[in-house]
Amino acid sequence: MPSFSLAYSRQTLASLLAFALGAAAVGVTGTGCNLMERTTLSVPSIPLNKKTILSNPLVIPTQDSEFLWNQIIDTIEDYFDRNRSEIRPVRDGVQWIEGRIETYPQISATYLEPWRKDALDGYQRLQSSLQTMRRTAIIRITPVNEGFSVAIEVIKEIEDVNRSQLSSDGAASTRHDGSIVRTDPNLLGAPITQGWIRQENDTDLEQRLLREILGRSTNVRPPRTRVMDRIFSSNPR
Repeated sequence: MPSFSLAYSRQTLASLLAFALGAAAVGVTGTGCNLMERTTLSVPSIPLNKKTILSNPLVIPTQDSEFLWNQIIDTIEDYFDRNRSEIRPVRDGVQWIEGRIETYPQISATYLEPWRKDALDGYQRLQSSLQTMRRTAIIRITPVNEGFSVAIEVIKEIEDVNRSQLSSDGAASTRHDGSIVRTDPNLLGAPITQGWIRQENDTDLEQRLLREILGRSTNVRPPRTRVMDRIFSSNPR
C-alpha cells in the first residue's frame, strides 16, 4: 500500500508539473505574439509588388516638399553610399524650383556581397559579378499641379581596361616588327583602367526606387518602436 501511494503521488506531481510548464509556455507565446502585433515594422509597407510597372517620371500626390525630400533621401541612402550634389525642391506661393540628387559612381554589388542592394538579383547581379560595373543615380523632383514629378535615371557603366585580366601576353613581350622598343623596368601587373563605357540604364533598379518612394510617401505608418522599449515600458500600449 505505501509503495502504491508513493508511485501515485509521483505520477500526480509529474502531471501537475507538465501542466504548469505547458500553461506557462502558452502564456509566454501569447504575450510574445501580442507584443509583436503591437510593434510596427522597421520598413514602411509598400502597396506595390514587383510586377507593378510605374511610369518614369512618376507623379506623387503630395504638397509637402520637405516630407517628400526626406523620403527620397532615405530611400537613396539604402542603395548608394554618397551623394555628389543635392538641390532641394521648393514649392510655395512665390516660386517653384526643381530639386536634383546625383550620387557618386559606385562599384556595383556582386553575389559575394548579399547585404548590398544596388544590383538586383538575377541578371543585374550576375553581370556585376562577372564584370566590373558601376552605377550612378540621378533623381529629379519637379513641382507640378498634382504634387511632384519624380524622375529617376540609373546609369550603368562597364570598366574599359587595356587588356584582359588573364591575358596570355606579358608586359615585357619582345616585338620584331622594327618598332622602337623602350624598356620599362616597372613591369605592368594588373590591367589599367582607361575609362568607363556606358551601358543601358538599370530599369529594374529605377522601378524599385520608384516603388519604394511611392510607398513611403503614400502609405505612411507611425514611427516604429523597438521590442525592448515595449518590454521595459511602464505603460505599454
